[in-house]
Formats: sequence, C-alpha cells, structure tokens
Amino acid sequence: MRREDRSRLTVGALIALALLVPAAWAQETQPMRAPPPQLQDAPRLTGAERPMGEVAAPPLPETIIDDRRVGRNYPEQPPVIPHSIEGYQLSVNANRCLECHRRQYSGLVAAPMISITHFQDREGQMLADVSPRRYFCTACHVPQTNAQPLVTNRFRDMLTMMPASGGAR
Repeated sequence: MRREDRSRLTVGALIALALLVPAAWAQETQPMRAPPPQLQDAPRLTGAERPMGEVAAPPLPETIIDDRRVGRNYPEQPPVIPHSIEGYQLSVNANRCLECHRRQYSGLVAAPMISITHFQDREGQMLADVSPRRYFCTACHVPQTNAQPLVTNRFRDMLTMMPASGGAR
C-alpha cells in the first residue's frame, strides 16, 4: 500500500472514532428508561383459564334416530344419516351401510338406494358395484344430531331469492 493510501485510511478511522465515541458516551449518561409495558393477550373465548389446563369435555350431542328423511339445504348436498350408526363397521373389509343401501337390498328393507353416481369411476364409466372412491360413506354423509349450530346459518336457497314468476316462458 502506498503512503498516501495509508494516511487516508488513518484519517478516515480517526473521523469515524471521533463521531462514535461521543454518541456512545451520551447513551451511557442518559437515565435508564422504564421497560415498555407488557402486552396483554386478547380475552379468552374458550378453553381453560390457564393454558394447558384441564377442561371438561362437553356432552356429545344426541343422534336423531327417527328414520325420517331430512331435506337438503343446497343442490348436491350429501343426505344426512337419519339413524344411529353406532357400532357400524366401516373398513376396507366391511361396510355395514351397504347391507341396506346397496342396489339389490334397498327394496327389501325400504332403505333408499345409494345414488347412481356412487357406481361411477373417475372417468364416468359405470361399474357393477360401488366405486372404491365412494366406499367410505361417512366421508360425506354424517348422522343427524340435536347439536346447536356454532354460527348462525344465513344460507338462502336461490329459489327464495328469485322473484315469483307467472310461469315458464
């Protein structure tokens, strides 16, 4: 390094040191500030008062077992199960739902036959038996219970939103 470059470097270092020392000294001589106030959590909506505390489980809602069909709220809604399915085996090896709702048995026990869509594969080809992708009924169909809704349902059917017409045109 040439002598000129060394002198520039030394002068620059001295200027930087002259600027930093007074700033650091001024911070040390100032009185200590109070710590910032602690933020509070939002009020608890549910759960234990203490995090990870014990909370009693609410009672399970009762299953409605009147075997009465329930209307659907929207097109393509899977129908709810109007009877108890407690103790039903639903596994790869057995499906108790099909004992009554399979096409060949539904007339004998007056159970509604499963939809024809359950006999189609992904490409829309008809199968002789229930499609493997529609085999686990409780993936879409649930038992009806007397549970209260968690939120208000403001769903309105399209037919109730349309003005009444005088007939088809």
